[in-house]
Amino acid sequence: MRARGSATVEDLRHVPGKAELVGGEIVHMSAAGGLHGYAALEIVASLRDYARRIGHGFAIGDNVGFIVDLPNRQSFSPDAAFHLGPLTADFVAGAPVFAVEIRSKGDYGPAAEARLSAKRADYFAAGTLVVWDVDIEREGWVRVYRVPDPLNPAEYRRSAIADAEPALHGWSMAVDDLFPREP
Repeated sequence: MRARGSATVEDLRHVPGKAELVGGEIVHMSAAGGLHGYAALEIVASLRDYARRIGHGFAIGDNVGFIVDLPNRQSFSPDAAFHLGPLTADFVAGAPVFAVEIRSKGDYGPAAEARLSAKRADYFAAGTLVVWDVDIEREGWVRVYRVPDPLNPAEYRRSAIADAEPALHGWSMAVDDLFPREP
């Protein structure tokens, strides 16, 4: 058995389900709920259409590993992402240019805020230009963190249009599209 903090990318390859490698430890992530999954799929579908329209880049769905080389983080697994580099059958090399983190039930409160803030800082250190922090369970907002000013997000609520500038020029999405229509 490996010592605490000594897991590797090779170990991550053998982990069932969604996980990230942080500080040499495998961090397991729980399965998402229905609203979470719906919102992630809507974002990925919109990103796929954008990639086809501009003729480059790739929309990446949930549970895909992005391998990075940071002092305390070796991978990300965002809920949705856009990547400009090549794709292979292996984990994606490097950080996505745009990453989406959709909050789950355990992503609220001071400890969760500190964890999410540290993860956003890691995204930016790895080269991500824009990170969306999406709350679909409580208040229904998208906070858009951008590399030029990562501590002061723009917040978009229902009936607003959120974008991912400067990462994805010309792409935007209605916050309302993250929520299913009422039956």
